[in-house]
Amino acid sequence: MARRITLTAVTALCCVALGAGLVACEEVPEESGSASPAPSASSPADAKAFSGTKKISVEGHSVNVSCSGDAVDGGPVVVMMTGLGDDQKTVSEENRVCSFDRLGQGASDKPAGPRTVADSGKILTGVLDRVAGDRPVVLAGHSLGGLLAARYAPEHQDRVKGLVLMDATSPTTTADISKVIPASAEAPADELRAQTLAVNKGENPEMLLLPDGPVRTAGDIPVEVVQHGVRYLGEVPTYGDDLERVWTEGQHQWLGISTDSELSTAEKSAHDIYVDRPDLAVAAIRSVTARVTG
Repeated sequence: MARRITLTAVTALCCVALGAGLVACEEVPEESGSASPAPSASSPADAKAFSGTKKISVEGHSVNVSCSGDAVDGGPVVVMMTGLGDDQKTVSEENRVCSFDRLGQGASDKPAGPRTVADSGKILTGVLDRVAGDRPVVLAGHSLGGLLAARYAPEHQDRVKGLVLMDATSPTTTADISKVIPASAEAPADELRAQTLAVNKGENPEMLLLPDGPVRTAGDIPVEVVQHGVRYLGEVPTYGDDLERVWTEGQHQWLGISTDSELSTAEKSAHDIYVDRPDLAVAAIRSVTARVTG
């Protein structure tokens, strides 16, 4: 039980095992697309360049991308910042929806060395150039994907017009875990602390360095923050209640990214909201895309 609690909690706090695997779509060979040749990355038509799964070249790396659905007039392209399974099909009934494997995930290239959040953002920019062109974008991120989406949006307000953050990793995870669980803690809390700190220093499949940092504003874009309702972190002996408290505080911090942000709780869901409550995940995405479309 202790081992299961530790691994579950560290997955939530560090988020290194949550983005593997794209949605099931018709496979398309690398750098091939639908019938016509791909237009330039900046053109509106590029948002309809392909459907299915393919590999594209971004910053000298091969990145695995999946897209489905068509963008409606004036509507955004929804980009999932983790694999959200069949929910992409549901959302794509009304929008163009894409997801991708970040470096170190799934079928994308492995990173050659340590990388920063800004490096990850460059890959995201290249993906958006290819799948969205100059259309507005809504980023829907879970866990680490939520953190990366929230870090990206303030620097790209010309492009990112909405956010959905599902149990996004706290912007102050390292400080949170260090404050709640002392170095003298006993098992399983000591392992949770050590693993979280190691992951944030780059010991993860994406080799991402994940320093704490303040929440920066992205203006008044619509933002839905959805936090878990099942208190699974509370299962960690001695420190569970405090872990739940700082996680909730982290979700409240993300509200500061926009003056038009809302927080809700996914009842009957632990960390994997898109699995436990796909109805709520889809509803949050649809709410934001509707507000972006106007």
